[in-house]
Amino acid sequence: MMMNRRAFSTALVAGAAASLISTRGVAANSTPAKASNVVFVHGLFADGSCWSEVIARLQAAGLNATSVQNPLTTLPEAVASAQRVLARQDGPTVLVGHSFSGMIVTEAGVHPNVSALVYVAARAPDAGEDYAALAKTYPTPPATAGIVFDGDEGRLSEQAFLHDFAGDLPEAKAKVLYAVQEPFHKALLSGKTTHAAWRSKPSYYAVSTDDRTINPDLERFMAKRMGAKTIEVKASHLSLISHPDEITRLILEAAGQQT
Repeated sequence: MMMNRRAFSTALVAGAAASLISTRGVAANSTPAKASNVVFVHGLFADGSCWSEVIARLQAAGLNATSVQNPLTTLPEAVASAQRVLARQDGPTVLVGHSFSGMIVTEAGVHPNVSALVYVAARAPDAGEDYAALAKTYPTPPATAGIVFDGDEGRLSEQAFLHDFAGDLPEAKAKVLYAVQEPFHKALLSGKTTHAAWRSKPSYYAVSTDDRTINPDLERFMAKRMGAKTIEVKASHLSLISHPDEITRLILEAAGQQT
C-alpha cells in the first residue's frame, strides 16, 4: 500500500511539473542553432528602416540581415510578408520583432528556417489569445491616447510620437521618424495568432523599462511566461534605435554568435 501511495505521489508531482512546463516556452533550457541570417519585422508607426542601427552592427559582425516591409493591413497579410522573406533564407535564421510585430514573430516563427526568436518591447501572445484583453489587465500606457484615425487608417499624433513612442531620442531625429511613419489599417488590430512559436523555439526578450507605448510590466509578464532569456534596457519604446548595442548583443546571442 505504501508503494502505491509513493507511486501516486510521484505521478502527481510529475504531472504538476509537466503542467507548469506546458505553460512556458523552451528558451530557458534550449541552446539555439548557430545562425548567420537575421530577419527583422517592424511594428506600428514605423517602417523597415527603423532597424537600420542594428542592421549595420550585425552586418559588421558578418551576418546577413533583411528587414521586412510589414504592410500593416491585416495580420495574415503581415505574416505572409514575413514568411516570404524567411523562405529565402539559406539556413538557420533569427526572427526579430518590435512592438506589434511580436504578433508576426509569434505566428511566423514556426517556419522551419527560424532557429530563435527575439522580441524587442514586443507583443508576445499565446495562440488564440486576445492581446487587447491581456493588455487591459495592466495600466494603459500614455501612447494609446495619441492614436488617431483617418477612416480606417491609424497613426500616432506628433505629440504622442515624440514623447510617448520615441521619448529618449533627440527631438530632431524623432521628428524624422514621425514624418515617415506608415499608417496601419484598423483591421490589423483584430487579428489573433493561431500558433505560439515561443513554445517550441528558443526565445529572447528586451524589456524597455521606460516604455510609454507598451506597459513595461506587461512586457515582463510576457517574457517570463515564454521562459525567454530577458534583458532590461533603460529606454523608450524605441530601444532598437536609442540602444542598438544592447539589442545587437541580444540578437547575436540568439544567433549563437560570440558577443
